[in-house]
Amino acid sequence: MGKLKKVVGIILYYGITYHLPRTSLGIIGRISRKLRYFAANLFVTELKEGVNIDAQAYIGRGRISVGRNSGIGRKCEVYGSLTLGDNVLIAPEVIFYSRNHSFSRIDVPIIEQGYSEEMPVIVGSDVWIGRRAMIMPGVSLGDGVVVAAGSVVTKSFGNYVVVGGAPARIISERNKS
Repeated sequence: MGKLKKVVGIILYYGITYHLPRTSLGIIGRISRKLRYFAANLFVTELKEGVNIDAQAYIGRGRISVGRNSGIGRKCEVYGSLTLGDNVLIAPEVIFYSRNHSFSRIDVPIIEQGYSEEMPVIVGSDVWIGRRAMIMPGVSLGDGVVVAAGSVVTKSFGNYVVVGGAPARIISERNKS
């Protein structure tokens, strides 16, 4: 039953709900949000309550876990394993990679070398990732991190920092005042 449920979820999600209007469009958007949640919940690893998966978000084959009240923005792409904490805000067009092309051998064309080992991406709670950021394989972002729009995050960062650039570096720290 588990495999059939997953296949049905993938068909419903990508065949129908993926194309529905974005969440911000009033009652139609709210209905679309609920339908996307229902379809995705049939095949992803875990979706907690209050999760929003916006229109045209590519979530792969579902190796993702999403915490309470978190959102995956419009036209985001998830390739591989991803874990999101609670209250995570992901802007449109963010891309998550958990593996890359292998390219170490010079005697074999890169296209024939396959992929690197999968290194899951882990995002803590209370994180905001800006539009068109790219999060690369094996990256962990601590709680309270803010990633500037357009950043390429190639390494992990601890709690409550603002990062940006390509490659991303710490721009500032967040504090209580």
